[in-house]
Amino acid sequence: MLAHGAPADPIYSELRRKAFIVAVNCEQAGETCFCVSMGTGPEMHDGYDLALTEADRRRRPLLRGGCRQRQGVAVAASVPHRAATEDEVEAADCKVAKVAREMGRTLDTEGWKEMLYRNLESPRWEEIAARCLACGNCTMVCPTCFCTTVQDVTDLTGKQAERWRKADSCFTTEFSHIYGGSIRATPMSRYRQWLTHKMASWVDQFGTFGCGGCGRCITWCPVGIDITEEVKAIRAADRARA
Repeated sequence: MLAHGAPADPIYSELRRKAFIVAVNCEQAGETCFCVSMGTGPEMHDGYDLALTEADRRRRPLLRGGCRQRQGVAVAASVPHRAATEDEVEAADCKVAKVAREMGRTLDTEGWKEMLYRNLESPRWEEIAARCLACGNCTMVCPTCFCTTVQDVTDLTGKQAERWRKADSCFTTEFSHIYGGSIRATPMSRYRQWLTHKMASWVDQFGTFGCGGCGRCITWCPVGIDITEEVKAIRAADRARA
């Protein structure tokens, strides 16, 4: 997102342009995964140079070229390889399809954005906040979180100053601090900001959800907050009022 924002981040854009990306398609679903519901897995379809799928018991990977196929083909040509047979391709595809059927979580995303916007004052947010520690674990493990802050530092002599960009989290009070205080002073407002950004305003910004369905936020939450259960609860209350 840093490469396609307005304005784009020139440092990140250059690093991203030079990166060589290898995707590994999943061969086993986790208990907290729901990438099928989000349309992001378990098989990668774009954004990579090479994709690997373990095609047989000998754990030999099936290689496929991606969106930047020339780079992928060049790297593949530098290692011993051969053309895959039809049976090997079918076996790899069947393995990925099996993973898709065994997701640990499912989620109905139909009308999700509008539903969350309608429920910004839902009492469920306070129920979540009563458990949330605002520790930021979910943002630290989320592969799509990209919030940063800027810090100015000097050396001991005071003669040299540097400006550093560092990772930040929307769960910290300092993240939304402006003159006079933080505009999201409560855990409820910060959790609501995080979830509605992932599932609603991200769609307005980038045309897609900001959640890939990896389930890392569920796994690493110290109080067991499950994003899929919270969205389902808000949807259920929304339907009950309809």
